[in-house]
Amino acid sequence: MPPFSPPSFQERTQMAAKAKQAALKKLKAKPPLSDEVIAERKAAQLAREQKQAIAREEKRAAFEQQKAERKAAKEQAKPKLALGLTETEKKAARDERYAKRKKRKK
Repeated sequence: MPPFSPPSFQERTQMAAKAKQAALKKLKAKPPLSDEVIAERKAAQLAREQKQAIAREEKRAAFEQQKAERKAAKEQAKPKLALGLTETEKKAARDERYAKRKKRKK
């Protein structure tokens, strides 16, 4: 059995050229796409893009709604003026703020 000898530079370039020709031949063998297929693919792409745009808008609307809800909750949670509140009401408000803070940290 003869010893293994790696291919020379010329052999490697010839093999690469043959592989390139084979790939081009294979590519040229494909039939061209018909106009109906192209139109069908474009219609499918347009439908997909519209569906994505609708989903994006719904997501944005949901985010805006959550933002508005958080803002309303924050406004409602603002401590009321301490004027006219009894000590027990002040303590209840303080305990409520403390509980909310603890809940956020979890």
